[in-house]
Amino acid sequence: MTDNTPTSQSGTRICVPCRLGAIGAVVLVLAGGFAYTGGWIAPHRLSTQTIVNQFQRNDGLHEGYRRNHAKGVCVEGYFESTGGAAQLSKAGVFAAGRTPVIGRLAIPGGNPQAADGSVPIRSFALMFKQADGQQWRTGMNSVPLFPVHTPEQFYGLLQASQPDPATHKPDPARLKAFAEANPTLGAFQGWVKSHPPSSSFANSAYYSVNAFYLVDAGGKRQAVRWSVQPELPYAPVTDAEKGEASFLAADLTQKLAAGPLRWRLMLTLGAPGDATDDATQAWPDDRQQVDAGTLVIERASSQADGGVCRDVNFDPTVLPSGIAASNDPLLAARSAAYALSYQRRSREEALDAHGQQASR
Repeated sequence: MTDNTPTSQSGTRICVPCRLGAIGAVVLVLAGGFAYTGGWIAPHRLSTQTIVNQFQRNDGLHEGYRRNHAKGVCVEGYFESTGGAAQLSKAGVFAAGRTPVIGRLAIPGGNPQAADGSVPIRSFALMFKQADGQQWRTGMNSVPLFPVHTPEQFYGLLQASQPDPATHKPDPARLKAFAEANPTLGAFQGWVKSHPPSSSFANSAYYSVNAFYLVDAGGKRQAVRWSVQPELPYAPVTDAEKGEASFLAADLTQKLAAGPLRWRLMLTLGAPGDATDDATQAWPDDRQQVDAGTLVIERASSQADGGVCRDVNFDPTVLPSGIAASNDPLLAARSAAYALSYQRRSREEALDAHGQQASR
């Protein structure tokens, strides 16, 4: 899911060797690493540093880049609110009107030279800048659920997916053992298998995955998950695109040359009993949805050239008054890992600026 800075639930066993690519996507889609802001997760003393270091073991160290979602492009635009969610949340972003937005479209993984076709997931991070100075930051993925529930489980998945030095690929036996011990992987892999990756950043939907709360002027809280749904019709990636190293950025530039790109911001309202602390559990399809407005992307720029998103930490717990984090353990964990990733790449860039080492 984004530093911006991946048996079924019924118990069915899954064939890990048959789905090795999907399990690899599990590792890549999850954002950054997981540990609380204090640096440790009780009771096993799993630290932020341990998780982020494992990302570097799996993907290699690429100085000056995010430890996950390293390959991406900056975007700019605005959000045009309909006012349809203003009764649910006192956040200024939901009042009728326009809010400036900075964002980042990316693919998961820590290798900034990775081929776009190497993973079936896209990510979309956004920072809404309210007129009152408050910000709403969100990191979304093109899959609506996570494969694991806790930071400890994610660390286990990272370890199981570390490439073997001899083959440079994960050991299928280790992945199989992890999958059998963690049956929530099945729901995630089933979704990925039934939803081929999109042919473009612009025709994909993106999901908050974690639950949050909307808070109205009277303090009433409403559980929510959100997504942005594209105006362009979905189309699966083509065989020709799979052979291109960087087709996603090129396609985005081409589409923006013809005009702005748009997504609808849809708020899915949770009902009593819907899990707010477990991102492996999808909510029922019949939950009420509120159309909050239109996200409009007008421009793109390269992060390598100092794009507007380069120095933004898309921490999903940076929220304005009117939106609150849920008790999902992954949220605080993502926040801490994003911060550590940001610190490391910023330090590397600073050293590069002083000529002490190369950061790219």
